[in-house]
Amino acid sequence: MIRGARSVRLAVALLSTLVVLGQPARARQAAPPHRIVSLVPAVTEMLFAIGAGGAVVGVSSYDHYPPAVDSRTRVGALVDPDFERILSLRPDLVIVYGTQNDLVNRLGRAGIAMFNYEHAGLADITQTMLTLGDRVGRSTEARREVDRIDDGLADIRRRASGQPRPSTILVFEREPGALRGIFASGGVGFLHDMLVTAGGANVFADVPRQNVQVSTEMLLARAPEVILELRPTEGWPADRIARERDVWKALTSLPAVRANRIYIFDDDMYLVPGPRVLEAVRRIADVLHPRS
Repeated sequence: MIRGARSVRLAVALLSTLVVLGQPARARQAAPPHRIVSLVPAVTEMLFAIGAGGAVVGVSSYDHYPPAVDSRTRVGALVDPDFERILSLRPDLVIVYGTQNDLVNRLGRAGIAMFNYEHAGLADITQTMLTLGDRVGRSTEARREVDRIDDGLADIRRRASGQPRPSTILVFEREPGALRGIFASGGVGFLHDMLVTAGGANVFADVPRQNVQVSTEMLLARAPEVILELRPTEGWPADRIARERDVWKALTSLPAVRANRIYIFDDDMYLVPGPRVLEAVRRIADVLHPRS
């Protein structure tokens, strides 16, 4: 996913327009691909997770995981794909976003097969992985990875079952050092689904959008018991994270502040809807329902 708070919100907002599962955009090529270009970080992670990473020759500007992506050619991203660079890699499959109409048309005219990625909720991560596995000749490996994720999520749900669900605000953007420019998860989308699976109650569950711009007045009215802030990997040292947690303490009437239940996760795994979602949900569950 994209680094930087403004860019994270842009990516999540753009993803909110996508509503169905990933499907091959063209069916003309049935053989497993040998040279894959992926413009979608979540799908890049899926390819490596199911053993197809060796076929990946190009990745987006915002791919950061696994470390092997650093050796691949960068080809732009959602809003700035470099068509000429993509062609230079001689791909036999390109992973594209469902909204990249111009790129899809140009690749189609060039006769290049595509996998059209569109994303909605938590369940769509594993369904997309299965579809992708079929497309790249890794069905068995994809099923194995999906079973691992599904089994792990089921364990987390069982652990949360019957326990109180703390009201939680899931923040994915905020101006550093201030309570301004706050954006949080609404009641739909994979971030909301992650929170619910982990055993929390989203304070904005009644808002049928993936993102909500939050004012101080809204915070006071919703009165979250837990503040959970997700940030892309920015390499913040512990003292910086502590200072950012202290920013929230200006709102002394919030239950989360009074109980000192303010958490900042500095890792992009929480914002990329890929195979690391299981670990992300597990870590959220650990702060919502600490193990004794």
